[in-house]
Amino acid sequence: MKVFLVLGIINGFLAVALGAFGAHGLEGKISEKALATWEKAVNYQMFHTMALLVTGLLASRFQAASLTTAGWLFFVGILLFSGSLYIYATTSIKFFAMVTPLGGLAFLAGWIALGYATIKLV
Repeated sequence: MKVFLVLGIINGFLAVALGAFGAHGLEGKISEKALATWEKAVNYQMFHTMALLVTGLLASRFQAASLTTAGWLFFVGILLFSGSLYIYATTSIKFFAMVTPLGGLAFLAGWIALGYATIKLV
């Protein structure tokens, strides 16, 4: 589906931009621990950007509900996991750190759905 390719492209751009912002714009403004949290958010966003792109490419060739499910789970995972870590790193509000595992669960479920689709279709 084209939507996952577009979401992948947007998230790839954002991951690079947010990584640069963290390295240059936040240095000295937040703690080293918070910078490490920011970097973890960037890394997971980029990893799952690649998963979104692969899902989009597979969905352009194969029609499967499991691919659609995987794509949306990866996207939701990026929003919840990386999004909550970005906010937590800059605000230290603990609530956002508690949201992060929900994003991790979405990532795991996305990988399961992608694996299922791959075994079934390829």
